[in-house]
Formats: sequence, structure tokens, C-alpha cells
Amino acid sequence: MSPPQQVGPTGDVPARAVSGGDASGGDASGAVPDAVPGGLPDAVPDAVPDDIVEIEQALSRVAHMLARHRLHDRTVAAAGVPVDRAAVPLLRLLADTGGPMRPGEPAARLAVEAPHVSRLVRRLEKAGYVERVPDARDRRAQPVRLRAEGRDAVERLRAVGRRWMHEALASWSEEERRRLAELVDPAGRDRRAPGS
Repeated sequence: MSPPQQVGPTGDVPARAVSGGDASGGDASGAVPDAVPGGLPDAVPDAVPDDIVEIEQALSRVAHMLARHRLHDRTVAAAGVPVDRAAVPLLRLLADTGGPMRPGEPAARLAVEAPHVSRLVRRLEKAGYVERVPDARDRRAQPVRLRAEGRDAVERLRAVGRRWMHEALASWSEEERRRLAELVDPAGRDRRAPGS
């Protein structure tokens, strides 16, 4: 089988796609996404605890670092997976869910517009990473699922990310890493905005 094709120019991410669909949740400037699952709170209190301020600043710095084009370029090069930044969250989501998903589902999960997901699916399908499957309940629907090549691509991307994360936290103790995972995991899973 021929190697996967390049999925769009690296970093060629529409503004709305970056603001809602980037792996870091923001663009390279660290901007807050336009679309946030659950919506934003109606009012932000004038004063917040100092620890909240510190957490927000720390996570913003991490998001900015993860959103840089250069880091993405290094990751895909090391993994041998020629995809642009906008495609990575969709590939990861399809890998995590396992089964086929209609285009509207990942759009809602990634907080991006459905047409953006449809364009990504077409590019990923052409590259051989995903495929459309029939829906017995709705012949017009075309759910999407990862092909074996897509699952392999996600695993290679994750392997590179995990290796670099291990190097970045080399000076941390196992207990410190475990504690970080315990604190970060619930925050990542609960994507609802306060007051939603």
C-alpha cells in the first residue's frame, strides 16, 4: 500500500477551526476558543481566588506551548504522520470512541462547525486514515471510523508525545507525576463551562 498522502499544508487551519478544534483548545497565540462546550458563564466575578489566577496562567502557558506550529511539525515528523494540526484532534477522538461517528458528533465534541469536520473527513479519507460506513437506520448518513492506518497514526503520534512528556518530567518523582495526572484528568474530562 502506498504511504499516506499529506493531509493539507501543515498549520493550514481555518481560524474557527483553530479556536475550537485545536488539540490545545486555542490558537498559537493562546487565544480562548470562540466555541466552548456548554457555553461561557453569563458573568465572571470581579475577584477570584489567587490559586485560580495561578492555575489559569499556568494552563494558558501550557496551551500556548502545545499550540505552536513548530511543536506540531516536530511531532508529526518524528511520528511519520503527515497531517495538519486541525486533523489531530479528530483522529484522536475517533480513536478514543472506537466506533463510527456521524460528522455532527465530532463537531459537537470538538466545538467546531460541522462543515469543518466534513472537510477534514474528506482529506483524511483521501489520505487513507478514515472511511465512511453505511448507516442501517439512515441511508443518507455516512458515519466515519478509523481505518487500521488511522489507528496506527494515532498511536505513533501518542508515542512521540508520551516520550517527550516523559523527558520533560524527568526530574519529577513518580508520586509527583501520579498526583499531576490525578489533578489534570478530571479537568480534561469535565468540559462543561461553569454555570452550564
